[in-house]
Amino acid sequence: MAAGSVLAVRHHPREPARADAAQARHLPAPPAAGHATPAAAGPAASRAAPPARHPAGAAPRPDPFSAAITSYLASRAGVVAAAVYDLGTRQLWAIGPGTPQAEASVVKVDILETLLTQQGSGGLSGTDQALAQSMIEDSDNDSATDLWDAVGGPSGIRSFNAEAGLADTTPSPCVECAGFAWPGWGLTTTTPADQIALLRQIAVPGGLLSTAERGYAAQLMENITPSQRWGVCAGVPAQVTVALKNGWLPLNEAGTDWQINSVGWVSGLGRDYLIAVLSTGNPTEQYGIDTVGWLSGAVWKQLG
Repeated sequence: MAAGSVLAVRHHPREPARADAAQARHLPAPPAAGHATPAAAGPAASRAAPPARHPAGAAPRPDPFSAAITSYLASRAGVVAAAVYDLGTRQLWAIGPGTPQAEASVVKVDILETLLTQQGSGGLSGTDQALAQSMIEDSDNDSATDLWDAVGGPSGIRSFNAEAGLADTTPSPCVECAGFAWPGWGLTTTTPADQIALLRQIAVPGGLLSTAERGYAAQLMENITPSQRWGVCAGVPAQVTVALKNGWLPLNEAGTDWQINSVGWVSGLGRDYLIAVLSTGNPTEQYGIDTVGWLSGAVWKQLG
């Protein structure tokens, strides 16, 4: 499986609204490999606590999935499904069919969150920190396989997902799947709504992850390798913080059916939202990247 992409996730508060994105972006780097994370605090005990929440009663925003977006998606090959959640107004919008699609490398966010909830009071080991960093920042597949196994494979992922409220995500039963050349965990299926639920665990306090764990996950996602900066950051000004994870995966040997996904958190210039885009049936990898990028840029404009 081609490595996915991770970008910027911030430490926004959970429930009533979002934390001030500006402070959330400027967190210290994750602990260096070989140094266990602080006891009881999880992997990022030194990180600043998320800032204050949005004031209650924020004015509702219009549906970002405009007629122009609907028309554009109807003109594209394949199937696209997306969801957007505004952290300030707590509005959720969706477009496209609700049929689950393959996750490709966006499943690595699920692996990371599962790992963090399973850690003991001593925090992640240096080895696990190094694996988590390469899995998210570089979308390294071998690291993902090691951590998939470490959390208990499909049963461990399934248990975490049930607690996190993911209703339509099914972990792949195999890592080495017959007739499939890439790691099988990429065939885990999900929906945009479930991906929003996962992102909320990072963006909003009061969930399954501690403040330190949310900060750690966000910091990893904010340090994505430059070559993987595409997807939900497309069309977003450079001064805006984007936390993302991308996934790209050929579903057939001919390379004529690509799964292209992007999930993340966009905050700045008056916007603060979570977005998840899944697309399948793309004739080429770049075709899918273009579709996801256009949609993401259009959502940014609509929410302005």
